[in-house]
Amino acid sequence: MIKHKTWWFWSTGISLALFIVLVFLWAKMNQYEVAPTQLVDQAATHEYLNEHWEQVRPEGGAPTIHIKTGIFIQSLKFFNSSEVNLTGYVWQKYRDGIHDAIKPQPSEIGFILPEQIDTGAMEPQEIYRVRQGDEELIGWYFEATLRQPFKYTYYPFDHKTVWVRMWPKAFSENVVLVPDFAGYKATGLEDIFGIEKTIVLGAWERQNTYFDYQLSSYDTDFGIDNYVGQLGFPELHYNFVVKRKFENAFIIYLLPLFVVAVLLFAALLTVSAKEDLSNKLGFSVTGFIGASSALFFVVMLAHIQLREQFGGTSVVYIEYFYILMYAVLAGATANTFLFSIGSPIFRNVILYNDNIIPKIAYWPLVFFSMIIITLMVQITGVR
Repeated sequence: MIKHKTWWFWSTGISLALFIVLVFLWAKMNQYEVAPTQLVDQAATHEYLNEHWEQVRPEGGAPTIHIKTGIFIQSLKFFNSSEVNLTGYVWQKYRDGIHDAIKPQPSEIGFILPEQIDTGAMEPQEIYRVRQGDEELIGWYFEATLRQPFKYTYYPFDHKTVWVRMWPKAFSENVVLVPDFAGYKATGLEDIFGIEKTIVLGAWERQNTYFDYQLSSYDTDFGIDNYVGQLGFPELHYNFVVKRKFENAFIIYLLPLFVVAVLLFAALLTVSAKEDLSNKLGFSVTGFIGASSALFFVVMLAHIQLREQFGGTSVVYIEYFYILMYAVLAGATANTFLFSIGSPIFRNVILYNDNIIPKIAYWPLVFFSMIIITLMVQITGVR
């Protein structure tokens, strides 16, 4: 018969190895990958527009007019799981002889935020209009609440890309907004620009910013004859990527779950058929079930609190750990009951060597299940 020390040595070693694998997978999930559509300069923008618009747009129409557009975000706040509030500045440059017919008047706005919802925010206000050579620079201050379908599949290792989708005011014409790269010091792949350095993000931290285009198609022409933007029209997006601070979610949701797992393991160690040891540890089936019930309610209340944050969304990554803990609680309770009555079901496992197999298998099974869950989320999940 294998000695108890040997059993526990192998259990500890396997558990430690599985925990290291789990930490490695968490580190991989927490990494951010640069968007392949990111535009870094004017040359990249012209190349993209030439390939995805100029070569495929309807023939015979008016030539494309480009309007240089920039944006600067001063504040950002998530209202809930699908709404974000932004304040900041948008500016545009209008060149004499090219933009005369579409240049906004002092009481007009040169851009549209199509995803803005009406929450009582003020309309964009013009704050400066400056003549610079043969161009006129116009800037507006804006406040907008945008509704966007954020993905929370990887929570708490998720990254959020908040985008500001912009249309030109003259969207019935062949007018395309292009980033004003000259308005920023650096716009490389890993440069963060167009955002206040001291912005308060709460549970988030800045990760990246970039411009890109999304090709839009509509099943309507908005009542406009020969509407040029109905199929594959390039819409300018300014994207701001934030990464969740893992520490907050760990303390609030993962740490209590870990404590519950430790307490359940401690209760499982009291299971024994040896009368002297059983009396010393105070083991009883009713006591174990009572402890499991109390731990179940702790997990359930924390799970409800977590689910309230993501109402209307699919199951998030950390939520699977709560489901796992339900299964572990049920399995430990069933093991204790079957052991106490000497059930022939799984006799070679449950009754062997004073219930040693369920005890030594506890942490390896927990960590192995967490690894399987993590791998499945990585394979099927979309940020």
